[in-house]
Amino acid sequence: MRVLPVLMLALAVPLSAQTVPSVTPPQQRQPAATIVAEPAAMFIAACDANGDGRTTRDELTACVARTFADVDTGHAGSIGYIGYADWALKWLGDRNALPSPFGVDRDGDNRITLAELEAQFSSLFDRFDVDKDGAATRAELLTIRAGAFPEGGPAKKGRGRGPEPR
Repeated sequence: MRVLPVLMLALAVPLSAQTVPSVTPPQQRQPAATIVAEPAAMFIAACDANGDGRTTRDELTACVARTFADVDTGHAGSIGYIGYADWALKWLGDRNALPSPFGVDRDGDNRITLAELEAQFSSLFDRFDVDKDGAATRAELLTIRAGAFPEGGPAKKGRGRGPEPR
């Protein structure tokens, strides 16, 4: 009978000597951004030549011309879609950033001229200059989303779902 308590004591010592692994709580994801800046808006902001936090139409026009000349190395007066992709990578941050070359190429000749690029950014400037004072401010260049999506991302609508629970 004395063997059983001794055996239990022998088994209990190694169990109590074991360390309990610490449980790390799952990392919380950063909430979805509710304020974003389009690549074209970031470009317009970068064209603020005098650093006053406001980009005027004249500053934008000069900036578009300067950046276009940077890609039009042969001084042909136009660039192809690959040249535009190089321009977009350098000045918009990604080759596929909007505006796309298909939207900028107004005459559909597969070439983008300085006039076409200026017209596109003039149109964007009109959209961003909310108060129509002739300058786009940082606040006007930001896009405010209505609300962040829940943890799993945007809700997906599909067939077979009933009405949303209340």
